[in-house]
Amino acid sequence: MAESKAEPTMELLLWRHADAEDGIPDAGRALTRKGLKQAKQVAAWLKPRLPSDCLILASPAKRAQQTAAALDLPYITEQRIGVHADINDLVAASNWPTRAGTVIVVGHQPTLGRLAACLLSGEPADWTIKKGALWWFSGRTRYGDTQTILRVVVSPDLL
Repeated sequence: MAESKAEPTMELLLWRHADAEDGIPDAGRALTRKGLKQAKQVAAWLKPRLPSDCLILASPAKRAQQTAAALDLPYITEQRIGVHADINDLVAASNWPTRAGTVIVVGHQPTLGRLAACLLSGEPADWTIKKGALWWFSGRTRYGDTQTILRVVVSPDLL
């Protein structure tokens, strides 16, 4: 049986910001003590699994910036993935599924959950990604068809 010919993979990681304070303005809400712990737990699991050339995109909201900073790696503040982003904004910012390599999007609900639903089912739906959780997808093209694979879901309460 012939092996299938697969093109290079794109890795897309959707990381919801960790637990944050209530308040206004929304963009200025900081992580709570619990949120800082969540971000560090997920970052400790994630960092040794990342390639050195991964691209990290973080929402400009303070809580997303703090979550991304837990990795202690350079990241880019990306306006398109802020609190009012939609699925198309996240796809455009990450260049899913055509970019080669690994992209981490540190963002918000409900957009991250809607994108996860769309990637797995082909339709946006209101799926929930828990605070601080990470969903890791691979995208590849095999025989001309784009395939999406859910590789892992990591929740800080299980680490």
